[in-house]
Amino acid sequence: MSTQTPPVATTHELTEPPFPPALVEELLKVLGKAMRAHQLYLPNNPVYQRAIDNLRRAFLPVWAHVDEIALAITESDFRWEGRSVMRETSKSESVPWIFFKDGIRELRLLKGFEEQEVVGLLDILKRVKKASPEEDDLLTLIWEKDFSFLRYRFIDLTLENNVPIEASVPAERPPVAPPEQMEPEPEARPGIVRIEDLDATVHFLDESEIDYLRTEVQTEYSSEVRRNVLAILLDIFELQTAKAVRDEITDILENFLMHLLSAGHFSTVAYVLRESQELVARARELDASHRTKLVGLPDRLSAAGPLSNLLQAMDDGATVPNQADLNELFEQLRPSALGTLFTWLSRLQHAEVRAAIEVAAARLAAANTAELVKLIGSADVDVAMESARRAGGLKTAAAVAPLGKLLGHEAAKVRLAAVQALSEINSAGALQQLERAVDDEDRDVRVAAVRILGSRGQRGAFAKVEAAVKGRALRDADLTEKMAFFEAYGSLAAASGVPYLDALLNGKGFLGKREDPEMRACAAMALGKIGTRDATDALTRAQGDKDVLVRNAVNRAVRGSAA
Repeated sequence: MSTQTPPVATTHELTEPPFPPALVEELLKVLGKAMRAHQLYLPNNPVYQRAIDNLRRAFLPVWAHVDEIALAITESDFRWEGRSVMRETSKSESVPWIFFKDGIRELRLLKGFEEQEVVGLLDILKRVKKASPEEDDLLTLIWEKDFSFLRYRFIDLTLENNVPIEASVPAERPPVAPPEQMEPEPEARPGIVRIEDLDATVHFLDESEIDYLRTEVQTEYSSEVRRNVLAILLDIFELQTAKAVRDEITDILENFLMHLLSAGHFSTVAYVLRESQELVARARELDASHRTKLVGLPDRLSAAGPLSNLLQAMDDGATVPNQADLNELFEQLRPSALGTLFTWLSRLQHAEVRAAIEVAAARLAAANTAELVKLIGSADVDVAMESARRAGGLKTAAAVAPLGKLLGHEAAKVRLAAVQALSEINSAGALQQLERAVDDEDRDVRVAAVRILGSRGQRGAFAKVEAAVKGRALRDADLTEKMAFFEAYGSLAAASGVPYLDALLNGKGFLGKREDPEMRACAAMALGKIGTRDATDALTRAQGDKDVLVRNAVNRAVRGSAA
Protein backbone atom coordinates (compact mmCIF):
# COMPACT_ATOMS: atom_id res chain seq x y z
CA MET A 1 0.00 0.00 0.00
CA SER A 2 1.56 3.32 -1.07
CA THR A 3 1.36 6.46 0.99
CA GLN A 4 3.13 9.80 1.24
CA THR A 5 5.47 10.39 4.16
CA PRO A 6 4.30 13.50 6.08
CA PRO A 7 6.71 16.42 5.69
CA VAL A 8 9.07 17.16 8.55
CA ALA A 9 8.36 20.48 10.23
CA THR A 10 10.88 23.23 9.63
CA THR A 11 12.60 24.95 12.50
CA HIS A 12 10.25 27.94 12.59
CA GLU A 13 7.17 25.63 12.48
CA LEU A 14 8.18 23.47 15.46
CA THR A 15 5.43 22.95 17.99
CA GLU A 16 5.84 22.32 21.67
CA PRO A 17 6.62 18.60 22.16
CA PRO A 18 4.42 16.54 24.49
CA PHE A 19 7.37 15.92 26.81
CA PRO A 20 11.06 16.97 27.04
CA PRO A 21 13.18 15.77 24.08
CA ALA A 22 15.95 14.88 26.54
CA LEU A 23 14.04 11.69 27.40
CA VAL A 24 14.21 10.52 23.78
CA GLU A 25 17.87 11.58 23.50
CA GLU A 26 18.74 9.51 26.58
CA LEU A 27 16.77 6.55 25.20
CA LEU A 28 18.72 6.58 21.93
CA LYS A 29 22.02 7.00 23.76
CA VAL A 30 21.26 3.90 25.84
CA LEU A 31 20.22 2.10 22.64
CA GLY A 32 23.70 2.76 21.18
CA LYS A 33 25.35 1.29 24.27
CA ALA A 34 23.08 -1.74 24.13
CA MET A 35 24.06 -2.30 20.48
CA ARG A 36 27.72 -2.33 21.46
CA ALA A 37 27.11 -4.77 24.33
CA HIS A 38 25.04 -6.98 22.03
CA GLN A 39 27.97 -7.19 19.61
CA LEU A 40 30.66 -7.82 22.25
CA TYR A 41 29.05 -10.16 24.80
CA LEU A 42 27.05 -13.36 24.99
CA PRO A 43 23.48 -13.21 26.41
CA ASN A 44 24.54 -14.85 29.68
CA ASN A 45 27.16 -12.18 30.36
CA PRO A 46 26.29 -9.76 33.22
CA VAL A 47 27.42 -6.75 31.18
CA TYR A 48 25.08 -7.75 28.35
CA GLN A 49 22.17 -8.30 30.74
CA ARG A 50 22.76 -4.97 32.46
CA ALA A 51 22.82 -3.15 29.09
CA ILE A 52 19.47 -4.72 28.04
CA ASP A 53 17.93 -3.89 31.43
CA ASN A 54 19.11 -0.28 31.13
CA LEU A 55 17.61 -0.06 27.65
CA ARG A 56 14.24 -1.35 28.81
CA ARG A 57 14.22 1.07 31.75
CA ALA A 58 15.04 3.96 29.38
CA PHE A 59 11.67 3.44 27.66
CA LEU A 60 9.66 3.88 30.88
CA PRO A 61 9.94 7.70 31.17
CA VAL A 62 8.77 7.96 27.55
CA TRP A 63 5.79 5.61 28.06
CA ALA A 64 4.77 7.72 31.04
CA HIS A 65 3.78 10.42 28.52
CA VAL A 66 2.85 8.59 25.28
CA ASP A 67 2.19 5.08 23.98
CA GLU A 68 4.12 5.55 20.73
CA ILE A 69 7.12 7.53 19.46
CA ALA A 70 7.87 8.28 15.81
CA LEU A 71 11.48 8.83 14.74
CA ALA A 72 12.17 10.41 11.34
CA ILE A 73 15.49 9.24 9.87
CA THR A 74 18.09 11.17 7.83
CA GLU A 75 21.63 10.22 6.87
CA SER A 76 23.03 11.31 10.23
CA ASP A 77 20.04 12.03 12.49
CA PHE A 78 17.11 10.57 14.33
CA ARG A 79 14.51 13.36 14.54
CA TRP A 80 11.53 13.49 16.87
CA GLU A 81 8.85 16.15 16.65
CA GLY A 82 11.07 17.97 14.13
CA ARG A 83 14.06 18.04 16.51
CA SER A 84 17.34 16.14 16.23
CA VAL A 85 17.57 13.68 19.14
CA MET A 86 20.59 11.74 17.87
CA ARG A 87 23.24 13.00 15.47
CA GLU A 88 26.18 10.85 14.32
CA THR A 89 28.19 12.14 11.36
CA SER A 90 30.60 9.19 11.10
CA LYS A 91 28.86 6.64 8.87
CA SER A 92 30.99 3.78 10.15
CA GLU A 93 29.51 4.19 13.66
CA SER A 94 26.19 5.90 12.86
CA VAL A 95 22.97 4.17 13.93
CA PRO A 96 20.72 6.42 11.76
CA TRP A 97 22.84 5.59 8.70
CA ILE A 98 22.21 1.85 9.16
CA PHE A 99 18.49 2.46 8.60
CA PHE A 100 18.81 5.28 6.05
CA LYS A 101 21.09 3.45 3.61
CA ASP A 102 18.51 0.67 3.17
CA GLY A 103 15.65 3.07 2.53
CA ILE A 104 13.98 3.25 5.97
CA ARG A 105 12.87 6.83 6.66
CA GLU A 106 10.73 6.47 9.79
CA LEU A 107 10.48 4.17 12.82
CA ARG A 108 7.46 4.00 15.10
CA LEU A 109 8.01 2.23 18.43
CA LEU A 110 4.91 1.18 20.36
CA LYS A 111 4.58 0.57 24.07
CA GLY A 112 5.63 -3.02 24.76
CA PHE A 113 8.40 -3.01 22.15
CA GLU A 114 11.08 -2.92 24.85
CA GLU A 115 9.83 -6.14 26.47
CA GLN A 116 8.84 -8.19 23.43
CA GLU A 117 10.95 -7.20 20.44
CA VAL A 118 13.91 -4.99 21.32
CA VAL A 119 16.36 -7.93 21.42
CA GLY A 120 15.11 -9.04 18.00
CA LEU A 121 15.94 -5.60 16.56
CA LEU A 122 19.41 -5.70 18.15
CA ASP A 123 19.97 -9.13 16.52
CA ILE A 124 19.09 -7.67 13.12
CA LEU A 125 21.34 -4.62 13.56
CA LYS A 126 24.22 -6.91 14.54
CA ARG A 127 23.70 -9.02 11.40
CA VAL A 128 23.48 -5.96 9.15
CA LYS A 129 26.72 -4.42 10.45
CA LYS A 130 28.61 -7.60 9.57
CA ALA A 131 26.69 -8.52 6.41
CA SER A 132 28.28 -8.79 2.98
CA PRO A 133 26.67 -7.07 -0.03
CA GLU A 134 25.14 -10.39 -1.16
CA GLU A 135 23.23 -10.93 2.10
CA ASP A 136 19.76 -9.60 2.96
CA ASP A 137 19.51 -5.90 3.76
CA LEU A 138 17.97 -4.36 6.88
CA LEU A 139 14.57 -3.82 5.27
CA THR A 140 14.28 -7.49 4.30
CA LEU A 141 15.35 -8.71 7.74
CA ILE A 142 12.82 -6.45 9.50
CA TRP A 143 10.08 -7.61 7.13
CA GLU A 144 10.91 -11.25 7.81
CA LYS A 145 10.87 -10.65 11.59
CA ASP A 146 7.24 -9.46 11.33
CA PHE A 147 7.37 -7.12 14.34
CA SER A 148 4.14 -6.30 16.18
CA PHE A 149 5.35 -3.26 18.17
CA LEU A 150 7.54 -1.70 15.48
CA ARG A 151 6.24 0.13 12.42
CA TYR A 152 8.31 1.71 9.68
CA ARG A 153 8.15 3.71 6.48
CA PHE A 154 10.59 3.27 3.63
CA ILE A 155 11.27 4.31 0.07
CA ASP A 156 11.99 1.87 -2.70
CA LEU A 157 15.53 2.78 -3.73
CA THR A 158 15.12 0.97 -7.05
CA LEU A 159 12.34 3.28 -8.23
CA GLU A 160 13.27 6.40 -10.14
CA ASN A 161 10.82 8.67 -8.33
CA ASN A 162 11.47 7.12 -4.89
CA VAL A 163 7.81 7.08 -3.84
CA PRO A 164 7.49 6.46 -0.08
CA ILE A 165 5.91 3.09 0.69
CA GLU A 166 4.16 2.06 3.88
CA ALA A 167 5.77 -1.22 4.84
CA SER A 168 4.22 -1.61 8.25
CA VAL A 169 1.67 -4.12 7.00
CA PRO A 170 3.40 -7.22 5.68
CA ALA A 171 2.40 -8.22 2.18
CA GLU A 172 1.02 -11.67 1.46
CA ARG A 173 3.74 -14.03 0.44
CA PRO A 174 3.11 -15.98 -2.77
CA PRO A 175 2.78 -19.73 -2.23
CA VAL A 176 5.92 -21.63 -2.96
CA ALA A 177 5.42 -24.14 -5.73
CA PRO A 178 6.43 -27.70 -4.85
CA PRO A 179 9.68 -28.75 -6.47
CA GLU A 180 9.36 -30.79 -9.59
CA GLN A 181 9.99 -34.46 -9.28
CA MET A 182 13.35 -35.28 -10.69
CA GLU A 183 14.66 -38.57 -11.80
CA PRO A 184 17.32 -39.96 -9.47
CA GLU A 185 20.82 -39.55 -10.75
CA PRO A 186 22.53 -42.76 -11.79
CA GLU A 187 24.93 -44.12 -9.23
CA ALA A 188 28.48 -43.00 -9.89
CA ARG A 189 30.84 -45.66 -11.13
CA PRO A 190 33.92 -46.22 -8.98
CA GLY A 191 37.12 -44.64 -10.27
CA ILE A 192 35.29 -41.97 -12.30
CA VAL A 193 35.91 -38.30 -11.39
CA ARG A 194 33.01 -35.95 -12.22
CA ILE A 195 33.45 -32.21 -12.83
CA GLU A 196 30.38 -31.58 -10.63
CA ASP A 197 32.28 -32.97 -7.64
CA LEU A 198 35.16 -30.57 -8.23
CA ASP A 199 32.85 -27.55 -8.61
CA ALA A 200 31.77 -28.00 -5.01
CA THR A 201 35.29 -27.71 -3.64
CA VAL A 202 37.08 -24.53 -2.53
CA HIS A 203 39.34 -24.75 -5.56
CA PHE A 204 36.50 -23.52 -7.75
CA LEU A 205 35.31 -20.40 -5.90
CA ASP A 206 33.88 -17.78 -8.22
CA GLU A 207 35.08 -14.17 -8.23
CA SER A 208 32.36 -12.85 -5.93
CA GLU A 209 33.16 -15.50 -3.31
CA ILE A 210 36.86 -14.76 -3.50
CA ASP A 211 36.17 -11.03 -3.10
CA TYR A 212 33.94 -11.76 -0.13
CA LEU A 213 36.63 -13.82 1.60
CA ARG A 214 39.26 -11.21 0.87
CA THR A 215 37.03 -8.47 2.31
CA GLU A 216 36.29 -10.46 5.43
CA VAL A 217 39.98 -11.19 6.03
CA GLN A 218 40.83 -7.50 5.62
CA THR A 219 38.00 -6.52 7.95
CA GLU A 220 39.20 -8.99 10.57
CA TYR A 221 42.78 -7.77 10.43
CA SER A 222 41.82 -4.09 10.43
CA SER A 223 39.31 -4.31 13.30
CA GLU A 224 40.36 -2.53 16.48
CA VAL A 225 40.60 -5.52 18.82
CA ARG A 226 42.40 -3.52 21.49
CA ARG A 227 39.57 -1.00 21.73
CA ASN A 228 37.00 -3.78 22.11
CA VAL A 229 39.06 -5.41 24.87
CA LEU A 230 39.42 -2.09 26.67
CA ALA A 231 35.68 -1.46 26.32
CA ILE A 232 35.06 -4.82 28.00
CA LEU A 233 37.40 -3.88 30.86
CA LEU A 234 35.63 -0.56 31.36
CA ASP A 235 32.25 -2.30 31.35
CA ILE A 236 33.45 -4.79 33.96
CA PHE A 237 34.75 -1.93 36.09
CA GLU A 238 31.36 -0.24 35.93
CA LEU A 239 29.44 -3.41 36.72
CA GLN A 240 31.67 -5.02 39.36
CA THR A 241 32.00 -3.03 42.58
CA ALA A 242 34.50 -5.37 44.29
CA LYS A 243 37.65 -3.48 45.25
CA ALA A 244 40.01 -6.23 44.09
CA VAL A 245 38.44 -6.27 40.62
CA ARG A 246 38.61 -2.51 40.23
CA ASP A 247 42.17 -2.39 41.57
CA GLU A 248 43.26 -4.87 38.93
CA ILE A 249 41.51 -3.05 36.10
CA THR A 250 42.94 0.37 37.00
CA ASP A 251 46.43 -1.16 37.15
CA ILE A 252 45.90 -2.75 33.73
CA LEU A 253 44.73 0.55 32.25
CA GLU A 254 47.69 2.50 33.64
CA ASN A 255 50.25 0.01 32.33
CA PHE A 256 48.53 -0.72 29.03
CA LEU A 257 48.33 2.95 28.09
CA MET A 258 52.11 3.16 27.99
CA HIS A 259 52.32 0.16 25.66
CA LEU A 260 49.67 1.66 23.38
CA LEU A 261 51.54 4.96 23.22
CA SER A 262 54.84 3.29 22.39
CA ALA A 263 53.09 1.38 19.58
CA GLY A 264 51.53 4.56 18.19
CA HIS A 265 47.88 3.67 18.90
CA PHE A 266 47.00 7.26 19.78
CA SER A 267 43.30 7.03 18.92
CA THR A 268 42.84 4.08 21.29
CA VAL A 269 44.65 5.92 24.09
CA ALA A 270 42.36 8.92 23.53
CA TYR A 271 39.37 6.59 23.72
CA VAL A 272 40.50 5.21 27.11
CA LEU A 273 41.18 8.67 28.52
CA ARG A 274 37.80 9.94 27.36
CA GLU A 275 35.83 6.91 28.57
CA SER A 276 37.63 6.82 31.91
CA GLN A 277 36.47 10.36 32.71
CA GLU A 278 32.87 9.44 31.84
CA LEU A 279 33.21 6.32 33.95
CA VAL A 280 33.97 8.45 37.00
CA ALA A 281 30.52 10.01 36.74
CA ARG A 282 28.76 6.78 35.80
CA ALA A 283 30.19 4.01 38.00
CA ARG A 284 28.37 3.00 41.18
CA GLU A 285 30.01 2.90 44.61
CA LEU A 286 33.25 4.43 43.35
CA ASP A 287 35.72 4.89 46.20
CA ALA A 288 38.25 7.71 46.44
CA SER A 289 41.29 5.68 45.37
CA HIS A 290 39.68 4.47 42.15
CA ARG A 291 38.31 7.92 41.39
CA THR A 292 41.78 9.38 41.82
CA LYS A 293 43.35 6.80 39.51
CA LEU A 294 40.78 7.30 36.74
CA VAL A 295 40.83 11.08 36.95
CA GLY A 296 44.62 10.96 37.06
CA LEU A 297 45.09 9.08 33.77
CA PRO A 298 45.16 12.27 31.64
CA ASP A 299 47.30 13.97 34.32
CA ARG A 300 49.88 11.20 34.14
CA LEU A 301 50.22 11.45 30.37
CA SER A 302 50.28 15.26 30.50
CA ALA A 303 53.19 15.31 32.95
CA ALA A 304 56.54 16.53 31.61
CA GLY A 305 58.33 13.17 31.88
CA PRO A 306 55.94 10.83 30.05
CA LEU A 307 55.02 13.46 27.45
CA SER A 308 58.69 14.21 26.75
CA ASN A 309 59.38 10.49 26.28
CA LEU A 310 56.47 10.28 23.86
CA LEU A 311 57.65 13.27 21.82
CA GLN A 312 61.21 11.94 21.73
CA ALA A 313 59.98 8.55 20.51
CA MET A 314 57.90 10.20 17.79
CA ASP A 315 60.88 12.28 16.66
CA ASP A 316 63.12 9.19 16.53
CA GLY A 317 60.49 7.01 14.86
CA ALA A 318 60.47 6.08 11.20
CA THR A 319 56.77 6.84 10.67
CA VAL A 320 54.83 10.08 10.95
CA PRO A 321 51.80 9.84 13.29
CA ASN A 322 48.35 10.15 11.78
CA GLN A 323 47.23 13.75 12.21
CA ALA A 324 43.63 12.92 13.15
CA ASP A 325 44.74 10.38 15.78
CA LEU A 326 47.30 12.82 17.19
CA ASN A 327 44.68 15.59 17.41
CA GLU A 328 42.31 13.21 19.19
CA LEU A 329 44.99 12.29 21.73
CA PHE A 330 46.06 15.88 22.43
CA GLU A 331 42.43 16.91 23.00
CA GLN A 332 42.45 14.65 26.08
CA LEU A 333 45.60 16.18 27.58
CA ARG A 334 45.51 18.65 30.43
CA PRO A 335 46.34 22.33 29.78
CA SER A 336 49.58 21.84 31.71
CA ALA A 337 50.90 19.83 28.74
CA LEU A 338 51.25 23.02 26.69
CA GLY A 339 54.50 24.02 28.41
CA THR A 340 56.17 20.70 27.57
CA LEU A 341 54.90 20.84 23.98
CA PHE A 342 56.23 24.35 23.44
CA THR A 343 59.62 23.33 24.86
CA TRP A 344 59.89 20.42 22.45
CA LEU A 345 58.75 22.20 19.29
CA SER A 346 62.15 23.87 18.98
CA ARG A 347 64.00 20.58 19.61
CA LEU A 348 62.26 18.25 17.15
CA GLN A 349 64.44 17.29 14.19
CA HIS A 350 61.92 15.37 12.07
CA ALA A 351 60.20 18.05 9.97
CA GLU A 352 56.98 16.10 9.33
CA VAL A 353 56.64 15.07 12.97
CA ARG A 354 57.20 18.67 14.04
CA ALA A 355 54.50 19.85 11.61
CA ALA A 356 52.01 17.29 12.95
CA ILE A 357 52.71 18.25 16.57
CA GLU A 358 52.45 21.95 15.63
CA VAL A 359 48.89 21.40 14.43
CA ALA A 360 47.87 19.34 17.46
CA ALA A 361 49.50 21.81 19.88
CA ALA A 362 47.70 24.71 18.20
CA ARG A 363 44.35 23.01 18.79
CA LEU A 364 45.20 22.40 22.45
CA ALA A 365 46.31 26.03 22.86
CA ALA A 366 43.13 27.35 21.25
CA ALA A 367 41.07 25.33 23.72
CA ASN A 368 43.10 26.52 26.75
CA THR A 369 43.85 30.23 26.30
CA ALA A 370 44.10 30.83 30.06
CA GLU A 371 47.05 28.42 30.27
CA LEU A 372 48.51 29.95 27.13
CA VAL A 373 48.44 33.44 28.61
CA LYS A 374 50.08 32.15 31.79
CA LEU A 375 52.94 30.57 29.81
CA ILE A 376 53.85 33.91 28.21
CA GLY A 377 55.54 34.78 31.49
CA SER A 378 57.54 31.52 31.59
CA ALA A 379 61.20 31.70 32.57
CA ASP A 380 61.96 29.30 29.69
CA VAL A 381 62.75 31.49 26.67
CA ASP A 382 61.48 28.93 24.14
CA VAL A 383 58.19 28.51 25.99
CA ALA A 384 57.70 32.27 26.34
CA MET A 385 58.36 32.87 22.63
CA GLU A 386 56.14 30.04 21.45
CA SER A 387 53.34 31.15 23.79
CA ALA A 388 53.62 34.71 22.49
CA ARG A 389 53.49 33.51 18.91
CA ARG A 390 50.41 31.35 19.58
CA ALA A 391 48.65 34.14 21.45
CA GLY A 392 49.22 36.47 18.51
CA GLY A 393 47.93 33.93 16.02
CA LEU A 394 44.79 33.40 18.12
CA LYS A 395 44.39 37.18 18.64
CA THR A 396 44.03 36.59 22.37
CA ALA A 397 43.06 39.91 23.93
CA ALA A 398 43.89 38.65 27.42
CA ALA A 399 47.52 38.26 26.33
CA VAL A 400 48.11 42.00 25.76
CA ALA A 401 49.31 42.77 29.29
CA PRO A 402 51.68 39.75 29.55
CA LEU A 403 53.06 40.55 26.09
CA GLY A 404 53.64 44.12 27.22
CA LYS A 405 55.76 42.77 30.08
CA LEU A 406 57.80 40.74 27.57
CA LEU A 407 58.87 44.03 25.94
CA GLY A 408 61.15 44.43 28.96
CA HIS A 409 62.69 40.95 28.62
CA GLU A 410 66.48 40.77 28.52
CA ALA A 411 66.53 38.67 25.33
CA ALA A 412 66.00 40.67 22.14
CA LYS A 413 64.40 37.71 20.32
CA VAL A 414 61.74 37.48 23.02
CA ARG A 415 60.98 41.20 22.73
CA LEU A 416 60.73 40.83 18.96
CA ALA A 417 58.29 37.93 19.36
CA ALA A 418 56.19 40.11 21.67
CA VAL A 419 56.15 42.92 19.08
CA GLN A 420 54.95 40.56 16.36
CA ALA A 421 52.26 39.06 18.61
CA LEU A 422 50.95 42.50 19.63
CA SER A 423 50.85 43.43 15.95
CA GLU A 424 48.66 40.41 15.16
CA ILE A 425 46.28 41.12 18.05
CA ASN A 426 46.02 44.71 16.72
CA SER A 427 43.74 46.06 19.44
CA ALA A 428 44.01 49.59 20.81
CA GLY A 429 45.67 48.24 23.94
CA ALA A 430 48.12 46.14 21.91
CA LEU A 431 49.22 49.10 19.78
CA GLN A 432 49.60 51.22 22.88
CA GLN A 433 51.95 48.61 24.35
CA LEU A 434 53.94 48.65 21.10
CA GLU A 435 54.80 52.33 21.57
CA ARG A 436 57.27 51.25 24.27
CA ALA A 437 59.36 49.39 21.68
CA VAL A 438 60.03 52.44 19.45
CA ASP A 439 63.17 53.31 21.43
CA ASP A 440 64.21 49.71 22.20
CA GLU A 441 67.95 49.12 22.38
CA ASP A 442 67.79 46.42 19.68
CA ARG A 443 67.62 47.62 16.08
CA ASP A 444 65.31 44.80 14.82
CA VAL A 445 62.83 45.40 17.62
CA ARG A 446 62.78 49.18 16.91
CA VAL A 447 62.29 48.71 13.17
CA ALA A 448 59.50 46.14 13.58
CA ALA A 449 57.63 48.30 16.11
CA VAL A 450 57.89 51.57 14.19
CA ARG A 451 56.78 49.98 10.91
CA ILE A 452 53.70 48.52 12.59
CA LEU A 453 52.80 51.75 14.36
CA GLY A 454 53.24 53.79 11.19
CA SER A 455 51.15 51.44 9.06
CA ARG A 456 48.36 51.39 11.68
CA GLY A 457 48.36 55.19 12.12
CA GLN A 458 49.02 54.98 15.87
CA ARG A 459 49.19 58.69 16.76
CA GLY A 460 50.30 57.94 20.31
CA ALA A 461 53.72 57.00 18.93
CA PHE A 462 54.17 60.25 16.97
CA ALA A 463 56.18 62.08 19.63
CA LYS A 464 58.79 59.29 19.84
CA VAL A 465 58.98 58.89 16.05
CA GLU A 466 59.36 62.63 15.51
CA ALA A 467 62.08 62.86 18.14
CA ALA A 468 64.00 60.07 16.40
CA VAL A 469 63.61 61.61 12.91
CA LYS A 470 64.77 65.05 14.02
CA GLY A 471 67.40 63.79 16.44
CA ARG A 472 71.06 62.98 15.87
CA ALA A 473 71.00 59.25 16.79
CA LEU A 474 69.11 58.20 13.64
CA ARG A 475 71.81 59.68 11.38
CA ASP A 476 74.16 56.92 12.47
CA ALA A 477 71.61 54.15 11.82
CA ASP A 478 71.54 52.00 8.67
CA LEU A 479 69.34 52.92 5.71
CA THR A 480 66.64 50.35 6.56
CA GLU A 481 66.07 51.81 10.01
CA LYS A 482 66.14 55.38 8.70
CA MET A 483 63.57 54.50 6.05
CA ALA A 484 61.29 52.80 8.60
CA PHE A 485 61.26 55.83 10.89
CA PHE A 486 60.81 58.39 8.09
CA GLU A 487 57.95 56.47 6.49
CA ALA A 488 56.26 56.15 9.89
CA TYR A 489 56.80 59.89 10.41
CA GLY A 490 55.14 60.64 7.06
CA SER A 491 52.17 58.42 7.87
CA LEU A 492 51.67 59.94 11.34
CA ALA A 493 52.53 63.61 10.68
CA ALA A 494 50.49 63.89 7.47
CA ALA A 495 50.36 67.43 6.00
CA SER A 496 52.02 68.99 9.06
CA GLY A 497 55.26 67.17 8.26
CA VAL A 498 55.66 68.53 4.70
CA PRO A 499 57.67 71.71 5.57
CA TYR A 500 60.32 69.79 7.52
CA LEU A 501 60.62 67.03 4.93
CA ASP A 502 60.67 69.52 2.01
CA ALA A 503 63.50 71.44 3.66
CA LEU A 504 65.38 68.21 4.26
CA LEU A 505 64.95 67.05 0.65
CA ASN A 506 65.34 70.31 -1.28
CA GLY A 507 66.96 72.73 1.17
CA LYS A 508 70.58 73.82 1.19
CA GLY A 509 72.71 74.64 4.15
CA PHE A 510 75.75 76.82 4.63
CA LEU A 511 77.65 77.33 1.38
CA GLY A 512 74.91 75.47 -0.51
CA LYS A 513 75.64 72.14 1.06
CA ARG A 514 72.78 69.62 1.05
CA GLU A 515 71.87 66.97 3.62
CA ASP A 516 73.26 63.45 3.56
CA PRO A 517 71.81 61.54 0.50
CA GLU A 518 70.35 58.78 2.68
CA MET A 519 68.48 61.31 4.83
CA ARG A 520 67.19 63.09 1.70
CA ALA A 521 66.06 59.78 0.16
CA CYS A 522 64.22 58.92 3.37
CA ALA A 523 62.56 62.37 3.34
CA ALA A 524 61.36 61.70 -0.21
CA MET A 525 59.79 58.38 0.82
CA ALA A 526 58.07 60.09 3.77
CA LEU A 527 56.60 62.73 1.43
CA GLY A 528 55.30 59.92 -0.75
CA LYS A 529 53.47 58.53 2.30
CA ILE A 530 51.83 61.93 2.92
CA GLY A 531 50.68 62.24 -0.70
CA THR A 532 49.17 65.76 -0.49
CA ARG A 533 49.62 68.38 -3.25
CA ASP A 534 52.32 70.18 -1.28
CA ALA A 535 54.14 66.87 -0.75
CA THR A 536 53.91 66.08 -4.48
CA ASP A 537 55.22 69.56 -5.39
CA ALA A 538 58.21 69.02 -3.11
CA LEU A 539 58.92 65.68 -4.80
CA THR A 540 58.57 67.20 -8.28
CA ARG A 541 61.23 69.79 -7.51
CA ALA A 542 63.68 67.02 -6.63
CA GLN A 543 63.07 64.74 -9.63
CA GLY A 544 66.16 65.95 -11.46
CA ASP A 545 68.49 65.54 -8.48
CA LYS A 546 72.05 64.55 -9.39
CA ASP A 547 72.34 61.92 -6.64
CA VAL A 548 71.15 58.51 -7.91
CA LEU A 549 69.91 57.34 -4.49
CA VAL A 550 67.82 60.50 -4.01
CA ARG A 551 66.50 60.47 -7.57
CA ASN A 552 65.39 56.83 -7.34
CA ALA A 553 63.70 57.45 -3.99
CA VAL A 554 61.85 60.47 -5.41
CA ASN A 555 60.61 58.52 -8.41
CA ARG A 556 59.39 55.67 -6.21
CA ALA A 557 57.65 58.14 -3.90
CA VAL A 558 55.92 59.88 -6.84
CA ARG A 559 54.67 56.57 -8.19
CA GLY A 560 53.47 55.56 -4.74
CA SER A 561 51.60 58.81 -4.10
CA ALA A 562 50.04 58.66 -7.59
CA ALA A 563 48.78 55.15 -6.96
